Amino acid sequence: MSTGPLLIIWHSRTGTSEQLAQAAHQAAGADSRLLRAEEVEPEDLLAAGGYLFCCPENLASMSGEMKEMFDRCYYPVLGRIEGRPYATVIAAGSDGEGAQRQIDRIATGWRLKRVTDRWIVNAEAQEAEAILAPKTVEPEALDRARDLGTALAEGIAQGIF
Repeated sequence: MSTGPLLIIWHSRTGTSEQLAQAAHQAAGADSRLLRAEEVEPEDLLAAGGYLFCCPENLASMSGEMKEMFDRCYYPVLGRIEGRPYATVIAAGSDGEGAQRQIDRIATGWRLKRVTDRWIVNAEAQEAEAILAPKTVEPEALDRARDLGTALAEGIAQGIF
């Protein structure tokens, strides 16, 4: 059984991942913490009962800030967070699978347990101007993020995961 709050770790360049992470956090309430990837320390991961990783895919990879968080924190928590639940939200312009695979491989190394389906939010941005433009997330996606935050936080609090 996991203890501690849901830790929502995010990075965003154009707003999609940030909006989704904030919606999940607002719905999860006091049973969650929201931290930008650059702020996360190994102690934050150790204190959490589970994780929601929200980031964009940039050039077929997770964003650099999210990768840096994993690089910095991977070994200090290795073998210490096994079995904890996790979920992902990837913001993509077209695909998202590269970033998703990277996070899943890291989660496998940490021996985390995926507790929801993979979720890729596709903005269908193909031209440089559209890719770099600030994004507004559709209400349906924000509702899904709220549902995800609630479900993860409640599942952790009730020991379901």
